[in-house]
Amino acid sequence: MRRGLACALLLAGSLLAPVLACARGPVLVLGDSLSAEHNIPAGSGWVSLLERRIAAEVASPPKVVNASISGETTAGALVRLPALLEKHRPSVLLIELGGNDALRGLSPAQLRGNLERMLVLADDAGAKVLLLGIDVPPNYGPAYRERLRRSYAELSAAHAAGLVPFFLEGVALQPGLMQADGLHPTAKAQPRLLENVWPALEPLL
Repeated sequence: MRRGLACALLLAGSLLAPVLACARGPVLVLGDSLSAEHNIPAGSGWVSLLERRIAAEVASPPKVVNASISGETTAGALVRLPALLEKHRPSVLLIELGGNDALRGLSPAQLRGNLERMLVLADDAGAKVLLLGIDVPPNYGPAYRERLRRSYAELSAAHAAGLVPFFLEGVALQPGLMQADGLHPTAKAQPRLLENVWPALEPLL
């Protein structure tokens, strides 16, 4: 039974049982090291900041569950997702993945296929989805970069999912906002990452 129908039945039943209420499912974040507080202080990452913002600004705030793992790929996340959906029953799923696929040279078609299967699983579980898009350095070539960007945009349109076109907008390549490896944002960059996500996420809450 979809969550919306279940809520309606519970609300109708509350006329007879005043204690009944419908709990909102959590926000589940499925990402890689960009969301797993890689080499920054615990509690300073954008997901931690998101949890605090939701608590401060959203009525009856949902819990935030961070299921991100450093080094995660779309293939690895796809394997983990069914159990995560079953355990947490989220109302919203944020997917922040693809960077490690690109670093490993996977084709955009493989990445897209894995993401699409995750979108179908989320829809079957009654969860809304927000995709956080990626970009890669120019040395990957314009064709590869365009295929990646188009994958996220087309999946968002086909599955009515929210989209942040480039998660690292305003952070990538910016002095002081990226760690020495050039791949991971600093603690100072985390509020900007949250600002990139929040306008697309807020309507889903």
